[in-house]
Amino acid sequence: MEGPAQIYSLMSRCLSGEADEQEKENLADLLDKSPVLQVQYQLMQQWWLSQKQYPASDQEQQKITRILQLAAVEEALNEHSRPTKRKIPLYALAASVVLIVAAIALFYDWSPAGKQSNSLTYVVAQKGSKTRTRLPDGSTVWLNAGSRIEYEPSFSNSSREVTLFGEAYFDVVKQQGRPFIVHAGSIHIRVLGTAFNVKSYPEDKTVETTLIHGLVQITRVGDKKQEPLYLHPNQKIVLSQSTGDDVPAASTGVSKPTRNANVISPITNLDSTIKENERAETAWIYNRLYFRGDDFEELAKKLERWYNISIRFQDETVRHLRFNGSLEDETVEEAFHALKTAVPFQYKINNNEIIVSSAD
Repeated sequence: MEGPAQIYSLMSRCLSGEADEQEKENLADLLDKSPVLQVQYQLMQQWWLSQKQYPASDQEQQKITRILQLAAVEEALNEHSRPTKRKIPLYALAASVVLIVAAIALFYDWSPAGKQSNSLTYVVAQKGSKTRTRLPDGSTVWLNAGSRIEYEPSFSNSSREVTLFGEAYFDVVKQQGRPFIVHAGSIHIRVLGTAFNVKSYPEDKTVETTLIHGLVQITRVGDKKQEPLYLHPNQKIVLSQSTGDDVPAASTGVSKPTRNANVISPITNLDSTIKENERAETAWIYNRLYFRGDDFEELAKKLERWYNISIRFQDETVRHLRFNGSLEDETVEEAFHALKTAVPFQYKINNNEIIVSSAD
């Protein structure tokens, strides 16, 4: 692939499912070599999914049609000047033009401003996709599938506050005297300048915080008796969403108890020799889904968000099967075939629903 038009045409074919294996490999190579293309392709994936749920209005469709007409004329003229080159199919060119326009529109709509409602700005990563945005202070946020953040548009207050629903990786710009606060369920995470990951989906019972570098202070809403918890680089903590007992973090590091007499919540030291793209806590930023000892019910939540699918269990036994491994470029079919090979079970794919049962 040489120029931008060919690259976007390749992206459109992969999104539409028309690409062959060689084209998929070509796109994977291009994305590996270019972080910029990775972001663009993620934006295109988000637009592609959103169009299935929210088709373009009549006015938008007229604009798209006009763009396609101009593109077709330009392509016809170009063919006369390069007769020896293989002609790009019009449907592929049309799809690429639509995706280019949509990706540009999506970028300016979601990053950095996002969408506004009732004086709040919110950024959403739909299921089956991820996104990155820049906040008003210059901080960067990566959102995992099925996540969203909300914040005041200008960060005009003395503190910079973000509310998280789901999972996000924050790279915070340090501003003296203006702390950055993430509200995740009943947990407040306060920082001045740092990089950390927070996992707090509404359906989960826990809030998981992993610090990469810097320092964070963690408190719980309404619990004045609890002493603040502090995380240092390469440390992780898992807290319950409720005010009950907290859940120990499952890791190979050395844990130490907090000083809070009412809550036992170990802070776990992670292996600093493991790269970020190979850690279970942050691998999703690099398009890898890691799972370590997850039962099928817990893994199903991750798979549903990762692939934008629905998983239904037919018996209780299969819910408790446990899995270790990772997924990266696998399709839904390839992912379930790999899981079944590791731990026997039965499954049936019906459009976006996966029906799972115990092995015979």
